[in-house]
Amino acid sequence: MAVKPIQDRFERPIRDLRISVTDRCNFRCSYCMPKEVFGDDYAFLPKQELLTFEEIHRLTTVFAAMGVKKIRLTGGEPLMRRGLPDLVKSILSVDGIEDIGLTTNGLLLGAHAENLYAAGLRRLNISLDALTPELFGELNGRGVKPDLILKQIDFAQQIGFDIKVNMVVQKGVNESEILPMAAYFKERGITLRFIEFMDVGNDNGWSFKKVVTKKEILEKLQAVYDLEPVEEDYYGEVAKRYRFAGSESQVGFITSVSESFCSTCTRARLSSDGKFYTCLFADSGFDIRELVRDGLDDAELLRQISAVWQRRDDRYSDERTELTAKNRNKIGMSYIGG
Repeated sequence: MAVKPIQDRFERPIRDLRISVTDRCNFRCSYCMPKEVFGDDYAFLPKQELLTFEEIHRLTTVFAAMGVKKIRLTGGEPLMRRGLPDLVKSILSVDGIEDIGLTTNGLLLGAHAENLYAAGLRRLNISLDALTPELFGELNGRGVKPDLILKQIDFAQQIGFDIKVNMVVQKGVNESEILPMAAYFKERGITLRFIEFMDVGNDNGWSFKKVVTKKEILEKLQAVYDLEPVEEDYYGEVAKRYRFAGSESQVGFITSVSESFCSTCTRARLSSDGKFYTCLFADSGFDIRELVRDGLDDAELLRQISAVWQRRDDRYSDERTELTAKNRNKIGMSYIGG
C-alpha cells in the first residue's frame, strides 16, 4: 500500500506519529492536567470511544504507507491502558515502522517494564520536574515523591531501556532544580531534556513571563559544566543536544518557544478517540475513527488522511504571540498527547 512520500504545503514529510492510548492520568501536573480543572468527578472518555488496538494497528499500517517511520505511545498516562505490550507487538509488526517509544510519568513502570521490554519496546521518555520531594509532590498534584519515580527509572535502566528524562522548566517554580537534575542524570548516563514551558491547551496559565529559555538554562549549566554541541541525528530532530565534555552523558533542549522548529516538523498526533491532529497546538482534528467504523477501506483511508497532511500549513510556534496564546482555543495536552 506504500505511496509516494506525502508532504505538506511547506514540503515537510510525515515521519513521526504520536498515538495517545488514553486521556486518563494518575498525576495532575499543573501544566497539563491541573487538578482544579481535572477533578475527581471529571468525565473522561468512555471505553467504547477509544480506538481499539485492532483499529490502532490498522491505522498504523495506513500511516506507514504515508511515510511514518516512528511511533510514540502517549496519553494521558499510557501505562493506564491495559494490554499495552500487545499493542507494542502489533505496531512493531507493521512494515515500515522502524522505531517505537513511550512517554510516561514512570509511576507504574515497575509493574509493566519487563513485559513491555519483552514485547519489543526499547525507548522510554519519563517526565520528572524536580528532585526536591515537596516541590515534586506539589507539581504532580498527587504528593508523589521523586524517590518513587527514580526507583522506577533505575529498574527500567537495569532491564535495558534507553531512557530520556523530560523536565518542564517554569520560571519561579523549579528553576532551582536545573543543576541538581543535571548532576543526578549525568552520573547515571541518562539524557536529561529541558522543555520550555509551552502554551498547550488553555488550562495551564501560560505566559511568556513563565518561560525559562534554552539560553537561560544553558548559561546556568555552562557556569558549572563544559558542554559540547552534538550534531542532529536526523531531519526533524526536535531536541538540541549537548554532551558533557569527557563524558558520554548528554542534555537536550526542547525549544518550542524561543527557537521554533516548525520548519522541519514531521510530527502528527492521533488522539485516543481517533482524531488526527497535524500540530501540538491545533484547535481541531480530523475524525478518523468515524471513517474506520463506517467501513472505509484502507485505500480510501489513505487518500483522505493524506489529503489532510497535504493541506497542512501549521507553524504555530513561528507565529506565537501573547495574544494568540491567550485567544486560540487549543486542544489539551492530556487529550492530544505531548
